[in-house]
Amino acid sequence: MTPPLALIEGFFGRPWSWPDRHEAVRFLAPHGYGAYLYAPKADPWLRRRWQEPYPAETLAALAEFGAACRGAGVRLGAGLSPFELHLHAEGDWQTPLDAKLAQLDEAGVEDLAILFDDMRGDVPDLAERQAEIVHHAAEHSGASTLLCCPSYYSDDPILDTAFGERPAFYLEQLGRLLDPSIHILWTGEEVVSREYSPGHLARVAGAIGRKPFLWDNYPVNDGARMPQHLHLRAFTGRPATIAAQIAGHGINLASQPVLSRIPALTLAQSYARGDAYEYGAAFDFAAAAVLGEPLAERVRRDLLTLQDRGLDRLAERRATLRDRYAAFDHPAAREIVAWLDGAWDVTDELVQTQ
Repeated sequence: MTPPLALIEGFFGRPWSWPDRHEAVRFLAPHGYGAYLYAPKADPWLRRRWQEPYPAETLAALAEFGAACRGAGVRLGAGLSPFELHLHAEGDWQTPLDAKLAQLDEAGVEDLAILFDDMRGDVPDLAERQAEIVHHAAEHSGASTLLCCPSYYSDDPILDTAFGERPAFYLEQLGRLLDPSIHILWTGEEVVSREYSPGHLARVAGAIGRKPFLWDNYPVNDGARMPQHLHLRAFTGRPATIAAQIAGHGINLASQPVLSRIPALTLAQSYARGDAYEYGAAFDFAAAAVLGEPLAERVRRDLLTLQDRGLDRLAERRATLRDRYAAFDHPAAREIVAWLDGAWDVTDELVQTQ
């Protein structure tokens, strides 16, 4: 049994290009990915400048992408972060929100996610304020599916350190207040979870009154630390048996569009093969499918260096690796070269301003 699978573009830093998005859908839709949630932190009109209308050119590009998604049998989603609206919900926030929802409808958005992640949340009536915003969006959007990302979307205490201590019973209250048809996004026991266990998922479902929709932060490699690494290995810690306990499984993609396809393929394999899944064999299959055998073999040999070592520890090997991958005429090899050149570096300042 495979749950609904979704691609999420929800990372900090340099976003993908429109051709990158089109090609990702074309490549991954046949492997079971039926939704694409467009939510890059770098899109200001979905985040810090959400009250401003989309420029006509950007809206047209989003609409064109939506048409391509529908042609591939993929649902276009958009992640709207009404930045800190829940802290200042006294004024006329409905008018600009309705205007933005109308633009997303115009672009053909079918899945609307209201995202309260990565912003301050230490207010006592947080759940009530957010539920009001989400229900208003549900009533004024043409989207057929609604999702909500809580401010505290994980058990991870790092969220309390970064955004203020979560209100008592916040998750339970949000689950009780939100209409049961609205999905609640969840990253797991940690912001970047190593695994999803049946026991954990059962507890979360009990708290929110519905099956969680996983926002899986792998293979994403944004933030101040993770850009040092390419996340290429096959998925582990996501046993196929959890399919019955979740409403869907979305993966937050890496900054590198082509290389992201390797782990994406392995998650689909994990669900399809069940107990017969082998992560090593899954990587081999996916790497060959994405890269072609010669480049796949080269990446396989360098996997420990590319994923685990870190750019700042490569020293003289950096130039050697650059020359090695520059010799391949392949978009994924060019992504590796660009990564070695620091093209996807993300600073703390960027994270705090996107």
